Amino acid sequence: MSSLKVPASVPDPYEDAEQLKKAFKGWGTNEELIIQILAHRNARQRKLIRDSYAAAYGEDLLKDLDSELTSDFQRVVLLWTLSPAERDAYLVNEATKRLTASNWGIMEIACTRSSDDLFKARQAYHAPYKKSLEEDVAYHTVGDFRKLLVPLITAFRYEGDEVNMTLARKGSKYLHEKISDKAYHDEEIIRIISTRSKAQLSATFNHYHDHHGHEIIKDLEADDDDEYLKLLRAAIECLKPREHFEKVLRLAIKKLGTDEWDLTRVVATRAEVDMERIKEEYHRRNSVTLDRAIAGDTSGDYEKMLLALIGHGDA
Repeated sequence: MSSLKVPASVPDPYEDAEQLKKAFKGWGTNEELIIQILAHRNARQRKLIRDSYAAAYGEDLLKDLDSELTSDFQRVVLLWTLSPAERDAYLVNEATKRLTASNWGIMEIACTRSSDDLFKARQAYHAPYKKSLEEDVAYHTVGDFRKLLVPLITAFRYEGDEVNMTLARKGSKYLHEKISDKAYHDEEIIRIISTRSKAQLSATFNHYHDHHGHEIIKDLEADDDDEYLKLLRAAIECLKPREHFEKVLRLAIKKLGTDEWDLTRVVATRAEVDMERIKEEYHRRNSVTLDRAIAGDTSGDYEKMLLALIGHGDA
């Protein structure tokens, strides 16, 4: 097999592709080798491996992984092997097909990604699903959920740090008035949450706290049976992604049965982004390391892959 000329310290994608092909041969799949390679390659390297695999064997690495692996281990490996944009597109599509909790996955991607990342996800959606991401979200959501999620998922927020304090004060005042009236479905609330920059929203919510003595989230906890209200609250909480993802992980691990769906999604999507900060927050909040919590609630190759990924930033 031909090989790219690369420095010795840089993994050779053709060699990685060859080793992965070997991992699929024989009576049993070599899961250890798959973890050893894929869990320790960054997004660019994984893309080169996929390209090299296709060039060498005329086959799709993702399809081979899908056919060779099973269960939660299969899902975390597949999600990790996708590019970030492909992964987000896949997760949104997956969320539209789930019968329960689909809105949460869509909201999380819409509110925790940068404007560029969200735009790339919308682009990546076209080829595999033959329609636009926003079209699918609109089709699979209804009523007030659609009114909130479609603007969030199609937003292209300003990413700068500049803040208009007059606008922050006006926004804070308007939000407080509407929330006090329990007008949670007000279109202007949705417009503020879905279009203003994260820096502007942070200033608005800080003013809300300073002026009213508590965070806006507290006023949105009034009716905990309202699923729309929970989603609106979560959209605001996602402006602090470290705290949001720590909470998702904590709830996933502490459930009576571990929620592997959420655990896999968070680890696969944040391993190359802010996992170190999430791990710090988890340890601070729970007095136990995330590594130990995952090891105590998972097993086998799935556990090994998760632990390798949450240490990815240290590799």
